[in-house]
Amino acid sequence: MSRFWSPVVHDLTPYVPGEQPKLANLVKLNTNENPYPPSPRVLEAIRDELGESADSLKLYPDPTGSQLKAAVGRHFGVPPEWVFVGNSSDEVLAHTFQALLKHDKPLLFPDISYSFYPVYCGLYGIDYETVALDEDFAICVDDYLARGAAKVGAVIFPNPNAPTGRLLPLADIARLAAALPDSPIVIDEAYVDFGGLDVIPTAVGLVKQHPNILVTQTLSKSRSLAGLRVGYAIGQPELIEALTRVKDSFNSYPLDRLAIVGASAAMDDADYFDQTRRHVIASRDALSNGLAALGFSVLPSAANFVFARHPTRDAAALAAALRERSIIVRHFKAARIDQFLRITVGTDVQCRLLLDALKEILA
Repeated sequence: MSRFWSPVVHDLTPYVPGEQPKLANLVKLNTNENPYPPSPRVLEAIRDELGESADSLKLYPDPTGSQLKAAVGRHFGVPPEWVFVGNSSDEVLAHTFQALLKHDKPLLFPDISYSFYPVYCGLYGIDYETVALDEDFAICVDDYLARGAAKVGAVIFPNPNAPTGRLLPLADIARLAAALPDSPIVIDEAYVDFGGLDVIPTAVGLVKQHPNILVTQTLSKSRSLAGLRVGYAIGQPELIEALTRVKDSFNSYPLDRLAIVGASAAMDDADYFDQTRRHVIASRDALSNGLAALGFSVLPSAANFVFARHPTRDAAALAAALRERSIIVRHFKAARIDQFLRITVGTDVQCRLLLDALKEILA
């Protein structure tokens, strides 16, 4: 505490990111990073931007990120004017909370969800209510609609949900948006690219029919660019304008030159993107089967992680025992999920090391 703090700081409970430990021979399965490198085109684009002298770095970047907006638009088949870009999807979400989710009526989101949501609400003074997942840890749209349209200011949830990994069908999202036409519906799709082999279950296709839907995504997961910090949102121009007005009142140059060209190259390399996400999906399914063979209950996952619990072994103790073997997974000390481990899908070698370690610990 300090007498120099603004009043709002005293009441904040900041988000706690996943640990980034410095351990030798670490098997790092706690922060949902992609185990594969980014597209080779990313490094090529960054080198081209730097040139021989890196002279371009003395100049401000494009404040609108028009090159990246165009690349995102090409990928999804939407106009660039329907795209907003920012410095990570967390920043995009922060602007979204301020621009679209603060109303007289409460914001709704799941009781088990991305733990940054209540942090943003505290920062921006947003009234919110949580809606419980069902006994199978799934989102039930009817529980949101039961509140009545007159009592819902806005809705946000990840799809697939985090940390559970469960996917809500697009038909349910469309039904929610249609029943709450005056409420913004934000679908946080950080992990959606791992949701299907041949058809990615993104809600971007619903944006044209539902002007209240905003979809946010990140290049941190499926495009292996967590270190570059790039995210975007897709929605009709009315929603995008709100985000832009907030952004330009906060930071007119959120993306640097290297991030813009690198992210654009990643978006345009569709073949590499599809190849690596398919590898992760295959590894996820194998990891889930391996955990089940060891007696774990594993929730159905559409993400690049699995959420699992053992019927007789304490999750915190398992996480500690894995750490002793230089394997890091995520354990949440939260109600209803304190006996689960969230395990990032690593390489096949990393997943095998994890399974072998768990087999040893359980024995």
